Amino acid sequence: MTIPLSAPDIGEQDIEAVAAVLRTPHLSLGPKLEEFEFSLANYLGVSHAIAVSSGTAGLHLCLRALEISEGDEVIVPSFTFIAVANAVRYQRATPIFVDIDLTSPNLNADLLEEAITARTKAIVAVHTFGIPAELDRILEIARRHNLFVIEDACEAIGAEYNGQKIGTFGHAAVFGFYPNKQITTGEGGAVVTNNTALAATVRQLRNQGRNGSNDWFQHSELGYNYRLSDINCALGVEQLKRLDPILVRRESIAKIYNSALAGFAAFVLPPLELPQRRISWFVYVLQLNDRMDVQCRDWIVREMKSRGIATGRYFAPIHLQPIYKSYPGRTVSLPVTESRASRSLALPFFNRIRDEEIREVADALVELIPRFTGRNP
Repeated sequence: MTIPLSAPDIGEQDIEAVAAVLRTPHLSLGPKLEEFEFSLANYLGVSHAIAVSSGTAGLHLCLRALEISEGDEVIVPSFTFIAVANAVRYQRATPIFVDIDLTSPNLNADLLEEAITARTKAIVAVHTFGIPAELDRILEIARRHNLFVIEDACEAIGAEYNGQKIGTFGHAAVFGFYPNKQITTGEGGAVVTNNTALAATVRQLRNQGRNGSNDWFQHSELGYNYRLSDINCALGVEQLKRLDPILVRRESIAKIYNSALAGFAAFVLPPLELPQRRISWFVYVLQLNDRMDVQCRDWIVREMKSRGIATGRYFAPIHLQPIYKSYPGRTVSLPVTESRASRSLALPFFNRIRDEEIREVADALVELIPRFTGRNP
């Protein structure tokens, strides 16, 4: 591809930091792990940050530490990455899918209560695309029904709700640092919480259930190897130092796209601002208008690819995935999720995309409008 959909932003300082770790004997469970965890907790203003091997691992550890188990139900969106539902199933619990809002890619709080049963134990509030979910409503409903709230902030580092950092509202939150994220550790994630007991449990579980004694072979829980190496953490330390200017740059990219594509009826553009929220721009996803369908979107993807420009769909609904189509959970109707997913189009979006590349993408897309609408732009 001439212009990829995403690309990591790795600088010389990042490379030097990783190389420095390789010159030490501390490749795992060393000082860079502690430094990354401290820096992340300090940035967010939480008591504890526990680095783990992925955002998926973080979700699994949260559910396990909160004692979600077989027979329990956990409310999740279907318009998100499949790891959210998979992590629930790792605990032999049941993901209960709830539709998203008409005006945002996040859970529709108006539909939460009708999804709650005597078996419901938690809500996973995903901040999709870095857009904060409606936390006031979600937290209020959770309190009334005595439910845990896990924030999936894997796409939302630096986002804010009512001036408070995302990831600091629920019982725990999870961040992801895959290469397509705002900042990366290569592979990796983190669990954050203000609950000391919960943090201790997550730390124990990520390291094979070791009980914290000096005896490496003393295990008191069924744990996992969900550790994150010091090599990854060194990269994370350096990336985190640049997070604020990165977020500013990504917002400016979104503004350039919106400016270039404004006024074309074929597209419904993402809002640049929302009341009470600061968006952390993870991806730039527009919607084709409601006269378009999935075949139209997929045709555009193929045409853009032929021009050397990567585009994609975000997301394929989880409840329609082959592994979930025959899943024995409650039958659901998610019309907004299905409609939005069929018309979503993600454009190239990464820290170092050049302004002229953004314009090239927009010009190519506009040039295609008459071909997929049958009329002039």
